[in-house]
Amino acid sequence: MRAVHEKCVWTQQMTHEALLPYLIEEAHELVDAVERGSQDDLREELGDLLWQVLFHSEIAARAGQFSIDHVAQDLADKMIRRHPHVFAGETAQTPEQVLVLWNAAKAAEKRERTSVLDGVARSMPALAYAQKVLGKASSVGVVAPVLPLALESEHDLGLALLALTAMARERGWDAEALLRAEVHRVEDQVRETEAPPA
Repeated sequence: MRAVHEKCVWTQQMTHEALLPYLIEEAHELVDAVERGSQDDLREELGDLLWQVLFHSEIAARAGQFSIDHVAQDLADKMIRRHPHVFAGETAQTPEQVLVLWNAAKAAEKRERTSVLDGVARSMPALAYAQKVLGKASSVGVVAPVLPLALESEHDLGLALLALTAMARERGWDAEALLRAEVHRVEDQVRETEAPPA
């Protein structure tokens, strides 16, 4: 890793900001590999995503900020703190109880947060962001909009999408995955249409 950073001119010029498009692209390629079910692709894409973590850590190390060793140690420490039912004296018999302990540990770590929305990544895809925000909103009693009867403006369409996302969240459905699956069906139809006649 260090040899690449020391000898590659392109690599030496990279910044955290310049790498963001590659990080996002690699994350999406990993999602594709999981959905395709190919173990070879999954292995490759996990490596590509890991490379991004290593690359960002190397940029930080060059700037004298932190190294990959710090990143790994921070992660290990966090996992120990957030699993008190494994590493401390707490008890959790169900996944729901684990989540309660996880959230309590996270709240203790993030005392500076003043809103349930603090820490929600605004750069997530829109539907994933909407689902996350709706979940946080419901925890403080903010009710999601209902589906308007008429869609006469872009605003109405936005409200309709938000209401549909709320309905999916209430039913335990993954709106982003459902939308992606429907887009995949359209892709299949396009490919069938483009295929030469047999």
